[in-house]
Amino acid sequence: MTYTDGKLLIGGQFAEASGGRRFDCINPATEEVIGSAPDAGRAEMEAAIAAARTAADTTGWSADIEFRRHCLAQLQQVCRDYADTWRHELVAETGTPIMWTHLFQLDWTIDFGLGTPLRLMDAYEWEIDRGVHDGARRTVLKRPIGVVGAIIPWNFPVEITMSKLGPIIATGNTVVIKAAPDTPLNSLRLGELAAQTDLPPGVINIITSSDHLVGETLAGSPDIDLVAFTGSTATGRRVMEVAARNITKVFLELGGKSASILLDDADFPAALGGSVMTCIHAGQGCALPTRLLVPRSRYDEALQILEAVWRRIPFGDPTDPANMAGPLISAAQRDRVLAYIARGVGEGARLLVGGGRPDGFDTGFYVEPTLFVDVDNSMTIAQEEIFGPVLAVIPHDGDDDAVRIANDSVYGLSGSVASADQARGESVARQIRTGTIDVNGAVGYRCEMPFGGHKHSGIGRQWGVEGFDELMELTSLSTPA
Repeated sequence: MTYTDGKLLIGGQFAEASGGRRFDCINPATEEVIGSAPDAGRAEMEAAIAAARTAADTTGWSADIEFRRHCLAQLQQVCRDYADTWRHELVAETGTPIMWTHLFQLDWTIDFGLGTPLRLMDAYEWEIDRGVHDGARRTVLKRPIGVVGAIIPWNFPVEITMSKLGPIIATGNTVVIKAAPDTPLNSLRLGELAAQTDLPPGVINIITSSDHLVGETLAGSPDIDLVAFTGSTATGRRVMEVAARNITKVFLELGGKSASILLDDADFPAALGGSVMTCIHAGQGCALPTRLLVPRSRYDEALQILEAVWRRIPFGDPTDPANMAGPLISAAQRDRVLAYIARGVGEGARLLVGGGRPDGFDTGFYVEPTLFVDVDNSMTIAQEEIFGPVLAVIPHDGDDDAVRIANDSVYGLSGSVASADQARGESVARQIRTGTIDVNGAVGYRCEMPFGGHKHSGIGRQWGVEGFDELMELTSLSTPA
């Protein structure tokens, strides 16, 4: 699959970078060039910000709810119409196994990332009547914050873009999207699809660049009202620092080290079978489970089941519908994951399955599904985000100890609890300091529930009514009753 060479979208017009600069995009499974993207600089970013500012300040976009509903529905439809081609492009660009494009990598995000905000527009309280007091009618006005700078990571680029874009359009804001250098092509394709709708010029602007510092131009602009960033905690810290110069609001969805907790009454075959979720998209997901807490009283039993399960995880060619794990995004990311694995061995964890580059994969940035056992929660592989197909198994000595271990992390993004006693499982879940958590596999992904992290996993929430609120400014209006 080879992309056509797309262009930047600035103020409703397609544009090349100054001097025609472009950079190549690599298929992580084949290491072949599959296309190129404009290599924008500061000037193109500033032009995109100016276009978004103009659309926010000088048009009726922010006030016309029905027109926004119309445009969002159009965008959802053109994305649906293109999905069967887009999924193959996405596999080639990101290395995601094609099975995931039928779920959260593409289809779900078109259905829910765009569809849920459409539904919420009907129920959202755009104004709140606080009643009459001392002769004054009191009203809380919710108005669009203005221009959003959206900085997108490479792991789930369409999913994360749509999760930001749907609410941004629904609430009447405008946006400048900065694509990740490793995966810019899907953003260029989105620009082409958006151009088929009635979205006014400047509402959506798309910038691609090989230079990460172009993102700093976006985060540091005084014409940006909110920076919505998803990515690593280290980069999020830098975004926050740059945005603070203008007291710009930030939404940060950052790293994770999520714990799956098995209680001693859990259905072990079912719960441990689910541990393979660590390897979705080769483990390149901030909310994926990367620590597995197992009761010491059933530890040996758990390891027998885990070893059998992990030795059968299907991985390899991402175009094969049977595979759940493909390559890592780049050689640098592969080497980073391998370095973490080496450190785990060096610190005394026991490597039960995997641990290296798989045989027969001379091409592509692959790492075997890797299972560490006998892990202490103080070890590096239990504390730092690896972003690869690596699971750390940690024994615990009962519910209170499991809660202690799960919370002993700078992160707090996701998690799960398994127990035959639902009330017991929920009691444990309520004690975990994390943004999302499920009991016995209950699925919360439909974009109605707020998503975000505690601690170093982020600031703010996207999705749901709470996600709409992140994109609004409040004014307290008092008028004579």
